[in-house]
Amino acid sequence: MADTWLPSLITDTPQQGFELAITLSRRGVKYTQPDMDTLKKLRPEYANDAAGLTAASQVIATNFQTVAAANNYWRK
Repeated sequence: MADTWLPSLITDTPQQGFELAITLSRRGVKYTQPDMDTLKKLRPEYANDAAGLTAASQVIATNFQTVAAANNYWRK
């Protein structure tokens, strides 16, 4: 995945920042496991696993912290 898809962490609103955090998290999974067949095969396992879902939420939260800091927490 050599395409440039992330020109900036700057967003106009916290909502856009949260959506960017989700995108970052999902892209991280795709970089880690680029085989889509394997990803689809594993999804039912973690989709019903509380620990896996909690871990996914933690990754999103960490990415949101990064985006929020880059945006000076949307202070004007």
